[in-house]
Amino acid sequence: MSKNYELLIFDWDGTLADSIGRIVEAMAEAAMRAGEAQSDDGAVKGIIGLALDEAIATLYPHLDARQVGVFRQHYADVYMALDQQPSPLFDGVVESLEAFRHEGYRLAVATGKARRGLDRVLRANGWEGYFDITRAADETRGKPHPLMLEEILAHCRVEPGRALMVGDSAFDLQMASNAGMHSVAVGYGAMSLQALVEFGPQVCIEHFSQLREWLAGDAHFNFQGR
Repeated sequence: MSKNYELLIFDWDGTLADSIGRIVEAMAEAAMRAGEAQSDDGAVKGIIGLALDEAIATLYPHLDARQVGVFRQHYADVYMALDQQPSPLFDGVVESLEAFRHEGYRLAVATGKARRGLDRVLRANGWEGYFDITRAADETRGKPHPLMLEEILAHCRVEPGRALMVGDSAFDLQMASNAGMHSVAVGYGAMSLQALVEFGPQVCIEHFSQLREWLAGDAHFNFQGR
């Protein structure tokens, strides 16, 4: 290990799994079923990472709680149909996570997915017991509130300064900052690096495998960040 980190915490959608397109498609179809105007793709990408109810309420602030619940069910039905075969992991994820484990890092997931959805994709990848701990949005406070990370830190008995949050959304980076943690921004998911750099990540990467190179101190790439 290097850079004094013990614990690496990953977002799921758009960071480990290439699922952004399905989320955008499912939200558009759910809007149609709910009789609402479709939000543009950029707006949908901008709420990825939030708990689903909060994401829907952000896109459609005129909906009351009952209508949000109806919309949420439409979304869940559509997404499950699209995701019969769970979204693939990004190139380099499996190899890098295995390397991190071999190098002694502890690994965790902090996601805006619900527990049911997270458990389903973990099973699909044979990762039921792979991570030290996983936290889903429906069992704690949603991003960018720091509680999700604080629970992970407490479980792993790791101080904030020894942990690193890796994510593709502003909510991931804000959550890390709120928890007193460093973060890494990935530019291949929901938001561009240009949009993420203002949230102060330690480094910005365009491919998952670059995280390992940065942690190892490889200066070959011209990384961005602080």
